[in-house]
Amino acid sequence: MQFNSFAFLFGYLPIVLAGYFLLDRWHRASGGLAPGWHPLAPAAWLALASLFFYAWWDVRYLPLLLASICINYGAGRLIGAHAGAARKRVLVAALALNLGLLAYYKYANFFIDSVTAVAVATGADAARLPWHGLDIILPIGISFFTFTQIAFLVDCYRGEVREYRFIHYVLFVSYFPHLIAGPVLHHRDMMPQFADPANAHPRAANFAVGLSIFTIGLAKKVLIADNLSPLAIPVFAAGAQPTLIEAWIGVLAYTFQLYFDFSGYSDMAIGLSRLFGVKLPLNFNSPYKAANIADFWRRWHMTLSRFLRDYLYIPLGGSRRGEVMRCRNLMLTMLLGGLWHGAGWTFVIWGGLHGLYLVLQQAWQRLFGAAPGYCWLRWWPGVLTFLAVMLAWIFFRAPDVATAWDITGALVGANGVSLPRGLASHASSLAQWGWQPAFDGIRWIELAGPGLPVLLAAMLLAFKAPNTQEIFFLYEPAIERIFQPAGRWAFSWRPTSRWSVGLAALFVACIFGMNRVTEFLYFQF
Repeated sequence: MQFNSFAFLFGYLPIVLAGYFLLDRWHRASGGLAPGWHPLAPAAWLALASLFFYAWWDVRYLPLLLASICINYGAGRLIGAHAGAARKRVLVAALALNLGLLAYYKYANFFIDSVTAVAVATGADAARLPWHGLDIILPIGISFFTFTQIAFLVDCYRGEVREYRFIHYVLFVSYFPHLIAGPVLHHRDMMPQFADPANAHPRAANFAVGLSIFTIGLAKKVLIADNLSPLAIPVFAAGAQPTLIEAWIGVLAYTFQLYFDFSGYSDMAIGLSRLFGVKLPLNFNSPYKAANIADFWRRWHMTLSRFLRDYLYIPLGGSRRGEVMRCRNLMLTMLLGGLWHGAGWTFVIWGGLHGLYLVLQQAWQRLFGAAPGYCWLRWWPGVLTFLAVMLAWIFFRAPDVATAWDITGALVGANGVSLPRGLASHASSLAQWGWQPAFDGIRWIELAGPGLPVLLAAMLLAFKAPNTQEIFFLYEPAIERIFQPAGRWAFSWRPTSRWSVGLAALFVACIFGMNRVTEFLYFQF
């Protein structure tokens, strides 16, 4: 069930909200003595609704999610009850089980295909090989609920977990605003909120802030990201061979499509959760404004970045064992981070590129210190960071390595320089100015469509406009505060009639733009 669907907006969400608050109202109206009612009823209702949300995609995988929840909950209790070597053995066994589950569903066919490719390259007959691809459907959200529970197990081992109520744990893992595409949650952040009975009381402030943030996220998805998709899809098709102009427009379109798609989902998740009185951690903070690649990873998919740092980079040794080991740990962390996003060599290359970027940044800072302080040079690190990120996105999006290299070459003219065929109708006008370019590109630009204007608007918004957290800073949209405005912020949201009318009009525009329901790009991870 998509957040940007009519079934969710006008069916599922109103029913879940009504049940959540009515259960608490009935419990309080009876003085807590009504037979059959329990103070955990609102949390239980929300947990059941979240499981239903997951089952809507494919009910066959609901038992897998439930089994994962029950086994990890039991392992966490065992870790908390034991000490010494027994405690560590339970942790290792539980981590192995989680990683084995993820490896089977997400990486088994990648491993088989890679081994097959090597065997064929060395002269073997693919038809006679004893192994073949498995018929596996990747369970949606498996990476997110697996990483969430790995963090829980490690926190149990470190003695940082204090609350073990099963209902709250089920809700912690399956909570529908974050279940499919994050953020990656921490037990210590969420359990106190789920246990707070005040959150089950409806508050006008939560509804005003939550619906406003949700509407902005919905607009990012429906009005911006979905309109950029037609510009990117033909360029990234296998064998498309775009020319220089097409390649640049297609790559830029995907760069900003992914930005507003993921940013929109993050806003929608925070807004939805706020309706229930629960704050989620921030997951997105204007990453294309980053001054360097390390700053980019502090802004992009922030909860995953913290997970990789706390549960992979630091346990590997971090920067404690010298520069060579720091570089090794950075590369390993980013390579595994790339594999987390997808089972394919394109994702390995994407992660490797970001690892290389981080290593080069560290080397630059050791040799030359900080970026130049001259006014006319201050913006260069940000430009180089954006171009480096955009280059890596090509491998992230391309269906195979060959297509990624072809598009990369096209950015520097390897496939020639010509105008797209969609501009051929303007040939006579261009000829009057003495310009007679070729129109032999792929057929993909629709001048009458919104794609190119939306792309320009998306670039302006990403680089110049305040982000959602900055706009709602005064009302603490999430767990962390990341921005302290100097004086009165010009775009600060307030519960006024002007903001209400504007956001209502934006929501109506989104409704009319939802003529087709499209998945969020991060759903596949």
